[in-house]
Amino acid sequence: MRIVYTSFRGLFSDSPRAVYEALAARGDDVTHTWLTAPVAEDAFPAEVETIPFGGSESIAALEAADVVVSNDHVPLDWEKRPGAFYLQTWHGTPLKRIHNDVLWAPEGRLAYLEHDIARWDAMLSPNPYSTARFRQAFGYRGPVHETGYPRNDLLSSPERDTVRARVRAGLGIDEGTRVVLYTPTWRDDLVFEGTGERDFDFPVDLADFTDRLGKDHVLLLRLHNMVSDRLEWVEGMPVRDVSSYPDIRDLYLAADLLVTDYSSTMFDFAITGKPILLFTYDLDEYRDRLRGFYVDIGELAPGPLLSTSRELVDAVADLDTVAAAHADRYRAFQETYTALEDGHATDRVLDLFFPPGGPAGADPTTREGDDSAHR
Repeated sequence: MRIVYTSFRGLFSDSPRAVYEALAARGDDVTHTWLTAPVAEDAFPAEVETIPFGGSESIAALEAADVVVSNDHVPLDWEKRPGAFYLQTWHGTPLKRIHNDVLWAPEGRLAYLEHDIARWDAMLSPNPYSTARFRQAFGYRGPVHETGYPRNDLLSSPERDTVRARVRAGLGIDEGTRVVLYTPTWRDDLVFEGTGERDFDFPVDLADFTDRLGKDHVLLLRLHNMVSDRLEWVEGMPVRDVSSYPDIRDLYLAADLLVTDYSSTMFDFAITGKPILLFTYDLDEYRDRLRGFYVDIGELAPGPLLSTSRELVDAVADLDTVAAAHADRYRAFQETYTALEDGHATDRVLDLFFPPGGPAGADPTTREGDDSAHR
C-alpha cells in the first residue's frame, strides 16, 4: 500500500504526522511518502521518502497513491485514481468563517478549491460543532467522523512534561521563565491584496511588554503559514520567531499561556488547561468585513477580549486573577469543543481507516448525511 501525506503544503506536522507516526510504529507493509516544502525539509526524519510539493513528481505520487492523507486543500491539478482513498483531516475548529461561508474571497479561489473537495472520501472532525460547519462551508456530503484530532493526542500524553522540558531547553528557555505563545491568524486582505513585501504590522508594544514584564517573560511568535514571511525582523526585537518550528504541538506544551485572536489554536490549546487571552485589536474589521464568525466571539471566548496592547500586557501581568475570573467560561469551552480530545484520536482513526491486516478506507457502515459522525 502506498500512502502519500501532505500537511500545510509541505510541512511535517499536524494530524497527517500523527497518523504517519502511528502507522510507521506499527510496522505495516506500507510505502510512506511525504510532499515537502523547501523550508521544512530538515524537519523530516531521514528514513522518510520525500518529494517536493507542487512539481510533476508530487502530482505523479498523488495519482499513484492508494491513500492520500491531507490536512488542507491540495491545490494541484491531479486525478485520484480509481479505488484510491483520500482522507481529509482538516486543521482546526472553525471560529472564523471558511470556504463558501466567508464574507469575501478573490474571484475564482473558491471554485478552484472545489476540485479538491470533490476528491475527499472521508473527513475528520474534532467535535459536533465543527461537523455542522464543515458540511455547510464545504458542501461536503461524504462521511464525517468525529474522532478528535490525532495531532492533539500529544497534549494529553504521559510524555507531555518530557516534551515540554525538551522544547524549552532547545529554545534556551529555563523553567522559571513564563512563556507567552502568540498565534495570530492571517488576514485575507494581507494575503490576497497585499504587496507581497514584509507588510505584517506587529500589534504588540514590545517595549511596554519588556519594561513591565521583565526578563522572566518571553514572547514566542507563531505566525500563520499563510503570512509567515510577512514580518520584517529588526535586530534586538524582544520576541522570538517560532513560525518555522516544525510542529506547534510542542510549542503548546512549552508555553505557559496562549495569546491569540481568531485562530483555531485556542481550541487546541484549551486541552492543556492553561490560560488563553484574546488580543482582538481589529475585531470590528475582521468580523464585519474580512471573514466573519460562526458564533459571537464574546460569548464563546475562554478568556478576555483585549483591544489594546496595554490591556494585553496588563492581563499577562495579572494572569492568575484574569484566569480565575474566566475559569467557568474556560470549563464550558472545554466541554463544548474538546470533549473528544482524550489522547486516543489517532487510535480511533487507525481503527476506522487502517485496521491491521485490512484494506484502508472508510468504515462501510457509515451513512451519508449529518448523522454519519462517529462519536
